[in-house]
Amino acid sequence: MAISKKIPVAIIGPGNIGTDLIYKIERSQYIRVGLVAGVKKDSTGILLAQEKRIPVSLLGAEGIIQDASPIVIDATSASVHIKNAPLFRESGKKVIDLTPAALGPKVIPVINLSENLDELNINMVTCGGQMSIPIVKAISQVIEVPYSEVICTIASLSAGPGTRQNIDEFTQTTARAIESLGGAQKGKAIIILNPAEPPIISRATVYCLVGGDLNDKKEQIEASVENMTKRLQTYVPGYRLKVPPQFDRNKVTVMVEVEGAGDFLPKYSGNLDIMTSAAVAVAEEFAKKMSKEGRP
Repeated sequence: MAISKKIPVAIIGPGNIGTDLIYKIERSQYIRVGLVAGVKKDSTGILLAQEKRIPVSLLGAEGIIQDASPIVIDATSASVHIKNAPLFRESGKKVIDLTPAALGPKVIPVINLSENLDELNINMVTCGGQMSIPIVKAISQVIEVPYSEVICTIASLSAGPGTRQNIDEFTQTTARAIESLGGAQKGKAIIILNPAEPPIISRATVYCLVGGDLNDKKEQIEASVENMTKRLQTYVPGYRLKVPPQFDRNKVTVMVEVEGAGDFLPKYSGNLDIMTSAAVAVAEEFAKKMSKEGRP
């Protein structure tokens, strides 16, 4: 579906993630960067926006409220988002929250985007959630999953201050989403920051303990995981099935990896790339709906 006029999107949080978003949105057929907002004039995203003649604001949330862009992507932190969210809601902005604040419905595009397009604030879970939970969902669509555990391993260099400050929120938010979005009855999430040199590509290992007999479900699980992977690759081309489903009595193990597009972030930072790619996918669906309804 092509639209006649690209919908402007404001970015708040002009760090690594915000900067990568600028590059990704530039390639979109449906949205454009309307504003980059922060509080530090030497932020990477602010400098890039100025170079590209994109409007900037150093007023933070106030700059977003004053701007006409109807869609906001928040790449700040959980605490900052919690403070700013009521202001964005009052001004009628549709907010895509990349922090672990989780004030709005948790969304993973391949699982539940279509049913949340009318929400004013949606949460993109976590990078580990975007990587792993679609696999949990693929398995739970075939067989009951009483327990699922995911271990996300990312390069230490790809974990900036925001990620490190939000580790507790990361594990808690991901674990809850394994249950609410993945379909597991109980979920657990673990994150590992690997200091190896050269940096490793982001990976997630998914373990699911299933209920019932696996013998007649193996082919269905393999097909479901393969289909979910292909769907996810439509907006994250670097998403790969590293180890297809392995079966051991009542346990299913799957490993995936994400190689970044290399727009701004290094290719090993797939954990960040999947977040920005998912956010752009959501913003584009918002824009399509707005255009169809005749809104700016």
